[in-house]
Amino acid sequence: MNFNYLKSIWACIIFLSLLSLYGCQADKKVAVDKGDTKWWVGVVSSGHKMPLTSNIELETRGATHWNQVQPLILSNEGDVIFSEHPMKITYKNKTFDFESDKDSIFQKKVGGTLKDAYLYASKLFFPPSDNMPNELLFTAPQFNTWIELTYNQNQTDILNYARSIIDNGFEPGVLMIDDTWQKSYGQWEFDPVKFPDPEFMISSLHKMGFKVMLWIAPFVSGDIPQYRDLKEKKAFLKHPASNKPLMVEWWNGQSAVLDLSNPVDQKWFKSQLERLVNKYNVDGFKFDAGDAEFYVGGDSYANVTANQQTELYAQIGLDYSLNEFRATWKMGGKALAQRLSDKDHSWEDLEKLIPQMNLLGIMGYPFSCPDLIGGGQYLSFEGEAKIDQELIVRSAQAHALMPMMQFSVAPWRILDPEHLKIVKEATDIRKKFKEYILETAKNSARTGEPIMRHMEYEYPHMGYAMVKDQFLIGENLLVAPIIKKNSKMRTVFIPPGKWRDNQGHILIGPVVHEVTVELDTLPYYSKI
Repeated sequence: MNFNYLKSIWACIIFLSLLSLYGCQADKKVAVDKGDTKWWVGVVSSGHKMPLTSNIELETRGATHWNQVQPLILSNEGDVIFSEHPMKITYKNKTFDFESDKDSIFQKKVGGTLKDAYLYASKLFFPPSDNMPNELLFTAPQFNTWIELTYNQNQTDILNYARSIIDNGFEPGVLMIDDTWQKSYGQWEFDPVKFPDPEFMISSLHKMGFKVMLWIAPFVSGDIPQYRDLKEKKAFLKHPASNKPLMVEWWNGQSAVLDLSNPVDQKWFKSQLERLVNKYNVDGFKFDAGDAEFYVGGDSYANVTANQQTELYAQIGLDYSLNEFRATWKMGGKALAQRLSDKDHSWEDLEKLIPQMNLLGIMGYPFSCPDLIGGGQYLSFEGEAKIDQELIVRSAQAHALMPMMQFSVAPWRILDPEHLKIVKEATDIRKKFKEYILETAKNSARTGEPIMRHMEYEYPHMGYAMVKDQFLIGENLLVAPIIKKNSKMRTVFIPPGKWRDNQGHILIGPVVHEVTVELDTLPYYSKI
């Protein structure tokens, strides 16, 4: 059994001891009708539904909902509910009903605000590690090759994409080479036909100023030598009836899935990553998949749950400062870059970004990225697909001052010169604030506080709990992007203090500010 997993077992033992010292075991049914109390539940893909205003049912046993999950519930009145184990959470008629295979549910009122509740939970259950992902993820836009190349990742087009980034006036940063660079799933070697000289390619990208990350996943195709070798060594999640490798259905076929509670699987997977680093000078990895859903129904070496498999997968990412995860379980406080799940090229999905990103912060996942600019669904940008240029602009502006921003579709391909100019201006705004964003990230690594913050977090009980279209970066930067089509007016809630807007005007809060916003404008306010 690996050392990290042993640590998690000890953490569970310690947690059970803490129940008697610091809190109480919650009943299976908890009435939370406290007038106007607002609640946030740690299922990030449902973040746009937070704080809860209607009934909801969320199953986290064997489910991470294709994004990050934390077994934590917080209120703006200082309530904390936490479990070391996954559970089904039902909120109905202002009552939480918990269905769990274990009874270790912690409940305590620890203060009077959302910030009180979060900081208590952070300190007790997922303390900050004092580490953070690579600074370049925060200081420069990221670029991902997926939408431009999809299933035809190849050396020539990747180099052309990188050159186009620079030629079109964008700053080089992290470049992620996505799925199909490899021979096959589990055969983590560059396809020699599509990549005749990967050493030259990566060296060239480095000379342009990029750091290079490779897409990776915990799957192994059943028709390759690596599968046969690992099967012989008793690797993989097993079918409970036959004890043979369980073939898992995922978005690109069927594969065996690594059982990372097994030292054989873990050693092999880590060796593949290290070989890519040492042989090709790869800088890091985009760790895709790992969703708990893929581990349901299989038997593991150490008898761990599907959620614990997701946790073990994420722990491997801690070895690389350049990492990215889309699905995690109970990894709060760790130096992992967490990206939202793929969004559609739609205004409806653009509206989900801010509340989902705000939820990430108060669930202990501060180092966050809001999916891809304009949406991450590649079919939205192929063939005769209709591109909404205004949506691309407003998406880039919304990303510009979030903890990270990531492009995939090439804006110079889909935008006219006017809209492209505005997108580049959004990256210039980020450049202006990159040192502040970086310092806020470093503070988060030390203290656990979110980088991107809900208004209610910093300014409790002032009527901001339901504000879902603006956010704070740290304490001193308020951002209010346009997220609705054809909008040229918006209401901004200016909190207490003296604030300077992007035009240099001074506003004294608290005040409700009505502002006219042209297409080339991102409203933001710096606290004086």
